[in-house]
Amino acid sequence: MITNDKVTEIFCIADDFCKEFEKEIAKNSLKAPDGKKHRHRKCLLSDSEIITILICFHFNDCRNFKHYYLLISQVWRNEFPGMLSYNRFVE
Repeated sequence: MITNDKVTEIFCIADDFCKEFEKEIAKNSLKAPDGKKHRHRKCLLSDSEIITILICFHFNDCRNFKHYYLLISQVWRNEFPGMLSYNRFVE
């Protein structure tokens, strides 16, 4: 299992990437053709947290993501307070 310090380090790198990526997407995105505003509802987990969970899965020996996610949802509850159920995470 990856240590909490390593998870924090991976999260910081992923968060920096996501911030820069969102800036680039905002600069280059097209506006809605109908001119109406559309909602962009925020998820309980940020993109950085999702990326961190996926990166940590690939560093682990576990082959089944469902079993890995169910394990870390209990172990890393403090690191990821908005942890979703497995079905919602996959959706």
